[in-house]
Amino acid sequence: MLVLGILMMAAGLGILSFLSIRKLNRDHQRKELMKENTVLSIPALHIQAPVIEGVEPQVLSKAVGHFPDTGEIGSGNYCIAGHSSVLYKEYLNRLKKAEIGMEIILTGKDGTTAAYYISETQIVNPDETWILEDFGDTRVTIVTCTDDGTQRLIVVGKTEQPS
Repeated sequence: MLVLGILMMAAGLGILSFLSIRKLNRDHQRKELMKENTVLSIPALHIQAPVIEGVEPQVLSKAVGHFPDTGEIGSGNYCIAGHSSVLYKEYLNRLKKAEIGMEIILTGKDGTTAAYYISETQIVNPDETWILEDFGDTRVTIVTCTDDGTQRLIVVGKTEQPS
């Protein structure tokens, strides 16, 4: 029994070590990407993520992605997507706790900063691409999967604070 206990403790320490090293590596990669790219920040949810151009799987495996041909920071509908899963980059896991009025900050590579305030959240089907359209205002639209992965959680932030 003593040997089995020691083996179990060693296995547990090995797993904890692996997970700790993996987390440290992910944090290092995130910080490096944030130095070179746009940064999405939602302080109230402790979300801070690098934003890379494109939404291909190789982009979303390391950051959140900016949909091509959508707005720019501080102009139009700046649309981004990211995973909210422990299997992938979990940058947007806390997004489901978004509340109206929370601040969203986008900081561009050049230091340009735009502040938005969450004005709505909704659940849509994956084929509902109308959310990416230009609505004639300045907004950020964040897209991530729902917990079961069958639908999409949409969080919209606008430059005007909701009343």
